[in-house]
Amino acid sequence: MTVKGVIQNTFPIPVCFYTLNEPIKKSVNTFIKNLKYKPNELNTSSTDSFVFANEDLNQIKVFAEDCLQDFFKNVYDPYGDVECYITQSWINITKKGEAHHRHVHPNSIISGVFYIEADNKSDKIHFYKEGYQQVQLQIKNFNPYNSLSWWYPVKTGDLVLFPSHFAHSVEPVKVKRRISLSFNTFLKGDLGVESSFTGLKL
Repeated sequence: MTVKGVIQNTFPIPVCFYTLNEPIKKSVNTFIKNLKYKPNELNTSSTDSFVFANEDLNQIKVFAEDCLQDFFKNVYDPYGDVECYITQSWINITKKGEAHHRHVHPNSIISGVFYIEADNKSDKIHFYKEGYQQVQLQIKNFNPYNSLSWWYPVKTGDLVLFPSHFAHSVEPVKVKRRISLSFNTFLKGDLGVESSFTGLKL
């Protein structure tokens, strides 16, 4: 007897990809060159953690905000007056041989990474399954259900949005460098329901 079930994706973690369909303005690169940087664990990040406040990044900021609202509406779809907005934003520069350590983004709801300069043949973003793994088998063919990590290729102009608790990293860069802009978000408005004792005004 041959049987075949139908797998349903119950409570999946959303990772959404958007692409800026226009050239990145030259003012962005000029702005990046003039920034000051500090060492991160395996690469460097800008000392300025509110880079979206600069007008030179308006093109990327508007794009990121539009994508954020699309993601928030389609994934969370809240009732009432609730808005997700960008809080901090910063530049990461990862040179050849450098990487970005595995991490999450505390004090944030949705996080984003926009790729200002990336190699579409080698650059990737890795995500990790968290929590206790009761059984660990030797896997014949990896898939999103049996894997402890999963990666996606990225290229210049891509924006990746994901829940901030989702652990992620970047493997060592194989080309000259990768430049990305990361940002965090939070909520404002009326959350929860007061009659259920979950009301919160932000």
